[in-house]
Amino acid sequence: MRNAIAGFVTLCFCALALAPSPTLAQTEAVLASTEATSAPERVGPVTGFAIPRYVSMRASEGNARRGPSRSHRIDWVFTRRHMPMMIVAEHGHWRRVVDRDGAGGWMHYSLLSGERSAIVEEDMLPLYARPDTASLVRAHAELGVTGRLRECQPDWCLMEVGGYRGWVQTAAIWGVDADESFD
Repeated sequence: MRNAIAGFVTLCFCALALAPSPTLAQTEAVLASTEATSAPERVGPVTGFAIPRYVSMRASEGNARRGPSRSHRIDWVFTRRHMPMMIVAEHGHWRRVVDRDGAGGWMHYSLLSGERSAIVEEDMLPLYARPDTASLVRAHAELGVTGRLRECQPDWCLMEVGGYRGWVQTAAIWGVDADESFD
């Protein structure tokens, strides 16, 4: 039985490594089906951290490869430091990542950081003084701007963008789940 499971895992891994980068819709469909059929919380076999999870680009440039080694072809080159990414798989020192558009591939873990960031998905997003829409608006962030997340609670995150810090609603950013909390 153990050999059959190992063979199945190897077969699945090979199919995943050779598959082209998924579209956003394909990524969301895979994640939705995985959440519906798996245990309440999946963890990575290498790190023991939750899968999927958000990270950010540590480097100003990083290659996303077709498979988890330097011998695999480069599919994408990401050139935006602090860009949020979602880790969807792990293998050794490699992490399979996707961006908000579903583009991605296998990246070496040294190119990624646990520091959280997010991309603004709503034009002129208000940054509030408190996690309350009735509070003072400190600044507005344009669509596509990347900012660092300092703290999150359900439905709200404290985000730093261009030297301004304020609370934003999680529904208006990509890089955090709506019910996620951290500080």
